[in-house]
Amino acid sequence: MPFAEFTALLVLATAMSFTPGPNTTLSAALAANRGIRPAMRFVCAVPVGWCALLLLCAAGLGAVLLAVPALRWGVKIIGVAYLLWLAFKLSGSGKLSEADASRMHIGFWQGAALQFVNIKAWMLALTIVGGWIIGRDDGVQRLAIVLPVMASYAFTSNLLYASIGALLRNWLATGRRLLWFNRLMALILVLTAYWMLGT
Repeated sequence: MPFAEFTALLVLATAMSFTPGPNTTLSAALAANRGIRPAMRFVCAVPVGWCALLLLCAAGLGAVLLAVPALRWGVKIIGVAYLLWLAFKLSGSGKLSEADASRMHIGFWQGAALQFVNIKAWMLALTIVGGWIIGRDDGVQRLAIVLPVMASYAFTSNLLYASIGALLRNWLATGRRLLWFNRLMALILVLTAYWMLGT
């Protein structure tokens, strides 16, 4: 892969991975509510799910999704519903003691599955497959370069947000700070869901 193309890939990966979205918001919220260790299951799940999504897009599933509007809308509706459900659960937690497994638990497989209903993840995967992999003579080699790069970006960005959430944990335990933090995170999820409907 030429250096200019690789640099463009890194710029896109940085912009898409480190801007707030469902994954980074949940990483921060999980760590703030339950600590860094429980959040790590989700942090590790994001690159696994996203890389699986990228592989499926490279294999042609992305083209099917683009060609069948009903299928694309199905992904959007399921994704929006899931984000709104998560926002509802998150918005009611105002004390660290309330952030137990029943209220604020998103496991590894849920985190991986979230990538398949996250339209931001689909857009990034389709952009990368269309711009860097499909139609290239060295498509397999490019995929072998892109996968670990994007996995590292997915892991690093979510770890950063989870670390910020964990650093805020003690400060949030005072008064109603955690409640307002959770409501802010829930609002970001709601705005993300609204954005998903418009894409």
